[in-house]
Amino acid sequence: MINTASIINVSFLRMKEELDELVAGGTTFFHIDLMDGHYVPNLCLPIKLLAELKEAYPQVTMDVHMMVSNPNDYIARLKEAGADYVSFHTDSTPFVRRVINNIRAAGMKPGIIINPSQRIDHITPFIQYVDMVTLMSVEPGFAGQPFLEGSMERLREIAHLRQQYGCSFILSVDGGIDYEKGHVCKEIGVDAIVGTVHNIFKQPEGLREACLRFTRELG
Repeated sequence: MINTASIINVSFLRMKEELDELVAGGTTFFHIDLMDGHYVPNLCLPIKLLAELKEAYPQVTMDVHMMVSNPNDYIARLKEAGADYVSFHTDSTPFVRRVINNIRAAGMKPGIIINPSQRIDHITPFIQYVDMVTLMSVEPGFAGQPFLEGSMERLREIAHLRQQYGCSFILSVDGGIDYEKGHVCKEIGVDAIVGTVHNIFKQPEGLREACLRFTRELG
């Protein structure tokens, strides 16, 4: 199980210190939320930060989550900044295949994101062309929301589609996951958990030890 540390949960005043602790604890993925204030009513994070993260932690995979109205507009800049995975919401554009193709043509790995209000099977035309599928188990746009009821069943549906179509994409879940839910996700076949760092930050033993605990329990 990949612990994809969500940067939105880091203290901006102590960012470098906390990121160093996450990496020391074995974190290999950083999750960078990119919001435009239109697709979601929030603004976060600047592409400049992505470039600085890649420069400071070249060994860490940069997983970008675009919550924007025009995902195509950001692809070239994300490539230049050092993104590895770039995922977007399928309802943010009428040209899903075009965005997928453009991300891959830029040398990055494309992913699609499913909102809580969307049917799971709508991704069937796209799943053979992506490297990651992320289920939102909270409404997109804000950290710290509670896990939405029914999300486990939706994860099982995605896992079934992956097996049915013989795909190898990373199955990721974003939002409200604690260790108890993490064990259920592992049984389902989820490969990556986003935002668990929000819970890790609450651990009294510190970030490094909390990340090591994640690996012991879910890795």
